[in-house]
Amino acid sequence: MKRIYFFWVLFAEAVGGIAGFLTREDVKIYAESIVKPPYSPPAVVFPVVWGILYALMGISAARVYVSPESPDRTKGLRLFLLQLGINFVWCFVFFTFRAYMWGAVLVAVMFVLVAWMAMCFKRVDVLSSYLQVPYLVWLMIAEYLSLGVWYLN
Repeated sequence: MKRIYFFWVLFAEAVGGIAGFLTREDVKIYAESIVKPPYSPPAVVFPVVWGILYALMGISAARVYVSPESPDRTKGLRLFLLQLGINFVWCFVFFTFRAYMWGAVLVAVMFVLVAWMAMCFKRVDVLSSYLQVPYLVWLMIAEYLSLGVWYLN
């Protein structure tokens, strides 16, 4: 059982870590050259928050994965993979290609997918659904920041 949790957490963290590693130079350029909206958190906050969120995502997915098979379980795990894939792509759209409007669009899409995923998870394992609340809150902050960067730059 512990291996399953370890796998899912490692998988989610790896997706975020790989995206962060591949876009690290672009993030540096972004941090030095972009006008940021008011109330933007300091740069040190982002890897800490994302590390926590990826861990919560992995724990949540593992809880659903070990639950009995059902249509909501299958749909929820597919939505998990889809939103995680979009999360990965977002880093390149926003930091590498500097397509800030499309970055904002992807954040909105992620929000919808994560909310839908949380609803599916709730029908399988209530706690796994609640573990997505911090992610949804962070996506609202990310949307504000993305729209602000798009508007200001």
